[in-house]
Amino acid sequence: MLSLSTARETGSTFNNQEFNNPFKSLKYVLLYPTNFLKFKSTLAIFALTFISLLLFLVIISSNRYSIISFSRYDAIPRNITTFPTIFSDEKEEKTNISHILFGIGGSAKTWNDRRHYSELWWKPNVTRGFVWLDENPETTTSSESFMPYRVSGDTSDFKYSCSYGSRSAVRMARILKESFELGLENVRWFVMGDDDTVFFTENLVVVLGKYDHNQMYYVGGNSESVEQNVIHSYSMAYGGGGFAVSYPLAAELVRVLDSCINRYHKFFGSDQKVQGCLSEIAHPVAPLVSLHHINHLEPLFPNQTRIDSLKRLIGAYEMDPGRILQQTVCYDLKRNWSISVSWGYTLQLYPSLVSAKDLTTAWLTFKTWRTWNLGPFTFNTRFFSQDPCKNPVFYFMDRVEKTGSDRTSTTYKKQALTTSDAHQCEHVDYAAALAIHSFNVSAPHFNPELWNKAPRRQCCEIINDGDTTEGGTPQLLIRGCNQYESVTPN
Repeated sequence: MLSLSTARETGSTFNNQEFNNPFKSLKYVLLYPTNFLKFKSTLAIFALTFISLLLFLVIISSNRYSIISFSRYDAIPRNITTFPTIFSDEKEEKTNISHILFGIGGSAKTWNDRRHYSELWWKPNVTRGFVWLDENPETTTSSESFMPYRVSGDTSDFKYSCSYGSRSAVRMARILKESFELGLENVRWFVMGDDDTVFFTENLVVVLGKYDHNQMYYVGGNSESVEQNVIHSYSMAYGGGGFAVSYPLAAELVRVLDSCINRYHKFFGSDQKVQGCLSEIAHPVAPLVSLHHINHLEPLFPNQTRIDSLKRLIGAYEMDPGRILQQTVCYDLKRNWSISVSWGYTLQLYPSLVSAKDLTTAWLTFKTWRTWNLGPFTFNTRFFSQDPCKNPVFYFMDRVEKTGSDRTSTTYKKQALTTSDAHQCEHVDYAAALAIHSFNVSAPHFNPELWNKAPRRQCCEIINDGDTTEGGTPQLLIRGCNQYESVTPN
């Protein structure tokens, strides 16, 4: 049986190393470094230190029983959506083991042997959950010391194209959805694991009790193997050690999970599929805290000195400190465009639909500090394509101004490119993108109180009529994501 992490080295323990130490997760490079930013050294812009408040902690602003969209900070009135009440008590009790529902991935062929692992930590009438099997086991036992089992639904219609993996990853990825759809009461956390995973439940309760279960959280640990993290993801909670998803996040995830699993059919394991789906609805954000080794960097903006570039960046920062470099992803389904905004710095226009997971992976425009190699780093990166039609058109912030007491407007202009640049794609769709010379982006002021919660990356939309012509300027609106809204269109 191939487990959640399916024949792969995984984190051996469920922990919150992460996620809890905001100064350990110096994970983010300038989200949109481009060809113009050929860093001479490595600390490059990841020494830029995007100090991640919570690496995997995903994400939403909420009150006790409600998910309230970020739109309450917008100038444009929007409905506040509420989440169904999970607990009826006026004063909630502390999280305990009864609030956790375990979803364990297993197989009928191996369960008779592996059930003894769960017997070590399963407490009848105390712990709650099921092991999910591909079919009924040949022999069953009525012993209450063993975790009860359920048979997973049919997944034969789902796509799976990873040549070195197993289709069981699809079934495993859906265990969280099937567990949620049981509709059991008083569940605060869904904890996923393998049938050979041993949980230390009292410590697990302590860890999860530190977080507000009414917000959207994804808690776990990545692999101890750098190789595995580079191949799969540093921002993934590896399934072998187990991971936890809060109820509100699970409620959002189950609505998009099936279509998302098909979208990430090339992914190897179930935990990677789940993380890819989470990146579309609740990717974490972190404030920019410092930049370092400035003398070893090319200017952040083209055709400017280092000092002038920093003055421009700081000018935007002073307009809205919390929003500086925050990434937002938009899709224009009329043109099949993907747009990624790093507020106060750059905007990237892709004349194709690109997944949010790819858009949020940093471009590799820097090298390691001493050896000047292309890695490895402690976060995932991507290369520019040799095919110019697969690379985006880049725009840099040209102007920022306040529009009212609580909003800003930024303009991003396309830079003049030489004939040697990679943007010489002759495809008709790319030509239409190149015809756009600038973008205007309207955004609400970022409320700094959100950093005390589990903030979620905001959504955006194109608000002009869509009939841009030569030299036209599309208008984008950054806003709070609505309940059940996925960043990536299904």
